[in-house]
Amino acid sequence: MTIKASMTIDKEFKIGEIDNRIYGSFIEHLGRAVYGGIYEPGHPEADEQGFRKDVMELVKELKVPIVRYPGGNFVSGYNWEDGVGPVAERPRRLDLAWRTTETNEIGTNEFMDWAKKVNAEVNMAVNLGTRGIDAARNLVEYCNHTSGSYWSDLRIKHGYKEPHKIKTWCLGNEMDGPWQIGHRTADEYGRIAVETAKAMKWVDPSIELVACGSSNRHMPTFAEWEATVLEHTYDHVEFISLHTYYGNRDEDLANYLAQSLDMDQFIYSVISIADYIKAKKRSKKTINLSFDEWNVWFHSNEADKKIEPWTIAPPQLEDIYTFEDALLVGSMLISLLKRADRVKIACLAQLVNVIAPIMTENGGEAWKQSIFYPYMHASVFGRGVALNAIVSSPKYDSKDFTDVPYLDTVSVYDEESEAVTIFAVNRHQTDVMSLDADVRSFEGYRVVEHIVLENDDVKATNQHNHTNVVPHNNGDAKVDGGKLEANLPKLSWNVIRLAK
Repeated sequence: MTIKASMTIDKEFKIGEIDNRIYGSFIEHLGRAVYGGIYEPGHPEADEQGFRKDVMELVKELKVPIVRYPGGNFVSGYNWEDGVGPVAERPRRLDLAWRTTETNEIGTNEFMDWAKKVNAEVNMAVNLGTRGIDAARNLVEYCNHTSGSYWSDLRIKHGYKEPHKIKTWCLGNEMDGPWQIGHRTADEYGRIAVETAKAMKWVDPSIELVACGSSNRHMPTFAEWEATVLEHTYDHVEFISLHTYYGNRDEDLANYLAQSLDMDQFIYSVISIADYIKAKKRSKKTINLSFDEWNVWFHSNEADKKIEPWTIAPPQLEDIYTFEDALLVGSMLISLLKRADRVKIACLAQLVNVIAPIMTENGGEAWKQSIFYPYMHASVFGRGVALNAIVSSPKYDSKDFTDVPYLDTVSVYDEESEAVTIFAVNRHQTDVMSLDADVRSFEGYRVVEHIVLENDDVKATNQHNHTNVVPHNNGDAKVDGGKLEANLPKLSWNVIRLAK
């Protein structure tokens, strides 16, 4: 069977400029993300600093522009001073967030070195759980001040003459969550966040700050939390954060693939709240969104309950992703791009081993999970301006959603390289989708490539000893007389690239 969908793509229908930071990721001191993930001295692929070169190559393939660090829940109990200076003198600490032992072998300077090697900026989080204004302003001074002060001179003494010039900073993590060390009410958090923000910007006025939004839109304090926090911080921050994770716990595929509609609603709600505070304050400033944790996360929940406490870098949150997870990740990327006018930073959580597109074996190889591919395609081909396509698609209803379009799509126009990319998911479980697109505004453009990720087994996975989920280039998209025609296979992620 075939279903039909159509759309019109016009270069004038602009949503907004895509900030490259929308393709960011996240490394937390959690599980094997750092130790055994990016860093494994003694590994055959380790460089002179102990960083795994095979992992670095995969990160570079993803073109990750920015990485949030060092947490996450971890940051709310972290003393950044533990991770600088001679490694032999660094203390071991109990990490209460994940009930492990942190060796502090890797800290701020080493992570900055790694980020440089993979061509990424760092989105640095400060501890507003057990710490506050003093530790945060000192960290900004240590990282960003040139010289001639205690903390900047200490950085120089530690072997880093040039400042790190970190531009983007998170004011704590998930402070609305009772699981967080130093959990606060919205008023309590808003007060500490604004005073910390002021002090950090007095040290370096060029930085941009992210205030903590809700941990997800189903938190009991959601909406009220954002409004209260922005009442306090509006004039001193640039972003409010959003976090969300999804999982197919009920084995209901139609409902699972519709969960990006929940993400859409979350984004629209937070934009509305931010703009309400803007109106209330009669402000000319617009607060943008940092969706700095998003992914599928549920596979490893049971295994994580069995981990021995206080071990070093145990395998935690090691979800092995399926083909159906890759489809939802594709739709979540589409959701971010559809509001590229306001979502300016986003971080796929996380990057290596911990709910990640990249997995490693200790002492062994590194490999790509199923979700690696939509993330890579979006990051590599999704630079430029997001376009608001006019879409007509058949729809379905599921347990939690009504009017779910079978076609989930967004288009990106890169004027500089004269390229157009259409990202599209066909959510239909049995039918091919025949897609017609009016592309007359792109005169003289032809199809360069039609990449397809498809699999007859929705539970297919990639692991170090088998690779079942990989894209192919055999899609049939073609342009003739300003009309694009393509068949999108059932349950597929598609990347249709046009060029002049």
